Amino acid sequence: MRVGVPKEIKVQEHRVGLTPMAVHEYAAAGHECWCRPAPVPASAPMTRPTSPPRAHRRTAAEVFARADMIVSQGAAGSRVEDAARRADPLHLPAPGADPEQARGLLASGCIGVAYETVTDAHGGLPLLTPMSEVAGRLAIEAAAFSLRKNVGGKGLLLGGVPGVQPARVVVVGGGVVGTHAARMAVGLVPR
Repeated sequence: MRVGVPKEIKVQEHRVGLTPMAVHEYAAAGHECWCRPAPVPASAPMTRPTSPPRAHRRTAAEVFARADMIVSQGAAGSRVEDAARRADPLHLPAPGADPEQARGLLASGCIGVAYETVTDAHGGLPLLTPMSEVAGRLAIEAAAFSLRKNVGGKGLLLGGVPGVQPARVVVVGGGVVGTHAARMAVGLVPR
């Protein structure tokens, strides 16, 4: 099977559909990955890793025209008909948000799977969980930033300083996001 991994085109989208390790797994199973080159994020090492075996660099048109399966984070704004012509990834932001695009997807006969809906044998969400962990941790960072006076906050330092009380943190919800937010807050706010 040819697995297409297009470069994400959405502004500020730094995630990738498949990591090099995942490409290795596909190759080990006898599949071929067709990838569009992606920019290296600022957090990545300065040297690019060598391409995994059977990871072939292709144009967007080749990826979308010849791949048996496309793995993408999704790029907003493209219609199904335009996607085939312009080779842009598809994105349905919410059920019913773009009926024309949904009808086009149905007519195309493609099978789409949203990462956040993939469940494991126990009903868990193995692909959504890591994103939720990051969201919870970033929520506390965002709260700390928003408390700063220079951005319109109350001028509170989340962790406090000697002689000044730390801010009080309330986390609503105890799911994956809430649990990771609470863990992050415990680390920042002295007891």
